[in-house]
Amino acid sequence: MSEYINNSQQRKALLKHMILELHGGEAPEAVQKRLKELLAKIPYNEVVEVEQELIQEGLPEDEILQFCDIHTQVLDGHIDQSGAAEIPAGHPVDTFKKENRELEKVVSAISELLIDASSLTSESLPKYILTLHARYNELMDVDKHYLRKEYLLFPFLEKHGITGPPKVMWGKHDEIREKMKAVIQIVSNPGNLTADDMQTIAAMVCTPALQGVTDMIMKEEEILLPMSMDTLSEQEWYEIYRQTMEFGYCLYDPTIEWIPSDTTIQQTAPLQSNLLQLSTGSFSVDELEAIFKLLPIDITFVDKNDKVKFFSLGPDRIFARNRAILGRDVRMCHPPSSVHVVETILEDFKNGKEQCAAFWIQMQGKFIHIEYYAVRGKDGEYLGTIEFTQDISKLRALEGEQRLLSYAKK
Repeated sequence: MSEYINNSQQRKALLKHMILELHGGEAPEAVQKRLKELLAKIPYNEVVEVEQELIQEGLPEDEILQFCDIHTQVLDGHIDQSGAAEIPAGHPVDTFKKENRELEKVVSAISELLIDASSLTSESLPKYILTLHARYNELMDVDKHYLRKEYLLFPFLEKHGITGPPKVMWGKHDEIREKMKAVIQIVSNPGNLTADDMQTIAAMVCTPALQGVTDMIMKEEEILLPMSMDTLSEQEWYEIYRQTMEFGYCLYDPTIEWIPSDTTIQQTAPLQSNLLQLSTGSFSVDELEAIFKLLPIDITFVDKNDKVKFFSLGPDRIFARNRAILGRDVRMCHPPSSVHVVETILEDFKNGKEQCAAFWIQMQGKFIHIEYYAVRGKDGEYLGTIEFTQDISKLRALEGEQRLLSYAKK
């Protein structure tokens, strides 16, 4: 039968009819069965056009949002991407897709944890909750992925007249965020939860949050990203690429720089001064970068909104860092067992109760000294927190004096 549905108008009319049937209360299983019988494939751009037309014809966005998951399930496996444009390495779409692969790994690990909920005991419950908390904190990194879509990609789509689908997808982002927050709130404050309670929570709260992330990956890769590649110019993609670091990466740190094939794009990019002028002097950007790489101390800066904003990248970092943590809430960069310490430090720094917090630990034969300082502006206002981490093993072992020049032999 599918050979008769051989033109765009027929396919779109059929898809629109099926979405309206879902809207009218038709069972999704029956609609999916008819789709398989009547329609082998539908191009991704036609899915976008149908959603746009439904909104323009008066179907409220919140009602399309309500049935979005259902018609996504109906379309899964029936979207034709054979004409999708090739994606260069390092391109923003390449980054989105590689982030999705990392998200899938976390989703898979959490899914295994949720299966284990059926065998929980009162003894195993505390460790289980801590592990689940850590995994969902990791998954919350998806917020940076969504923010880049909302504030970088969607505005360019809207300039091309594609307004409906981005609004619907943004609504789904917010739904996923709320589901994720609900899980984290529960595992952050487990109270008197029993093993039976956790089994119910796993099924009713945790699983829907995971499903939301998984469904969004399908919507991105089968509809949004191919359509965006067809719509946006290379200049527009370059604008997205240049602004990506304002939001940060999600669980993935690109190693390949994307250089547009159109060389005029780079020439028309706004030039930035290479000189950073401070009150006591100045650095070129290259000089400052080289200094941070040379310092025998690791530095991490968290801004006043508790987001990781900068880290130094020396040759022998004590605690590994990559650019995927930029823009991430600092609480999510620590294991659940120590989050309460982080929160105490931040609260004391913000209210002016404390200015410094120091710790020292022994790790892998090294004596590690860690200091946190509140960073304040000229009027004493809180600007953020800076962390200094240093291996002071050699310093502790020093004795006597060394007044003469003596290079260490290698």
